[in-house]
Amino acid sequence: MIHPLTYVHPDAKIGPNVKIDPFSTIHKNVEIGEGSWIGSNVTIMEGARIGKNVKIFPSSVISAIPQDLKFKGEDTITMIGDNTVIRECVTINRGTSDRNMTKIGANCLIMAYTHIAHDCIVGDNCVFSNNTTLAGHIVVGDHVVLAGLTAVQQFVRIGSHAFVTGGSLVRKDVPPFVKAAREPLSYVGVNSVGLKRRGYSIEKINHILDIYRILFVRGFNVSKALSFIETEIPVSDERDEIISFVRETGRGIMKGYARRQSGEDVA
Repeated sequence: MIHPLTYVHPDAKIGPNVKIDPFSTIHKNVEIGEGSWIGSNVTIMEGARIGKNVKIFPSSVISAIPQDLKFKGEDTITMIGDNTVIRECVTINRGTSDRNMTKIGANCLIMAYTHIAHDCIVGDNCVFSNNTTLAGHIVVGDHVVLAGLTAVQQFVRIGSHAFVTGGSLVRKDVPPFVKAAREPLSYVGVNSVGLKRRGYSIEKINHILDIYRILFVRGFNVSKALSFIETEIPVSDERDEIISFVRETGRGIMKGYARRQSGEDVA
């Protein structure tokens, strides 16, 4: 059902059972999948590819051109995966010639006032809380939770199953499976609560914890820690994922576990 007070460009492709509320605008070169709901006062601009059963709440703007002075009007897209929920006043910009797309995965919850800039790639089952801000060219893995008011610097990567606490400034890469907090952003443990919710056993979580004790707690430099992990930690998918992530970092990874000189944990 498309409300008569909505504007839909004749070239837009609207799937079956799509509901579009009044005062929304759907531009040309837009595709909206079956069963999706577009709330009132939403603007969906050129290049948007909206999946099935997506919910977009009022006053969001999807696929506006990048806020990048290098953008020259190239033909790029924004992809929103199936079953993703985009809350009020979210802005998601389309890509540039760097990646030609901005992509949000399936089953994500993007809460109110979040901004996702050009060329970001976000995995499946992610939760971005209110006022999360992603600069351009960021890569986020699956099952990542960013708490409210988190700001992520351009070109940063955040590994799968990571949790970043509210109000964080993310300037360095955040490896998979960890909790990140403090200023500057630092390792504060493994995201055991999230991993348990997703079916990870205690043995698997302890295996991941052993890896991060070597990488972040024991005081090794990164290259020595990786060498130690490869020789001392049994092979697993999680071990290999962590090693690959750290080796491929461009910006460097976040800080390790900090202590005061007295040995007291830093709060």
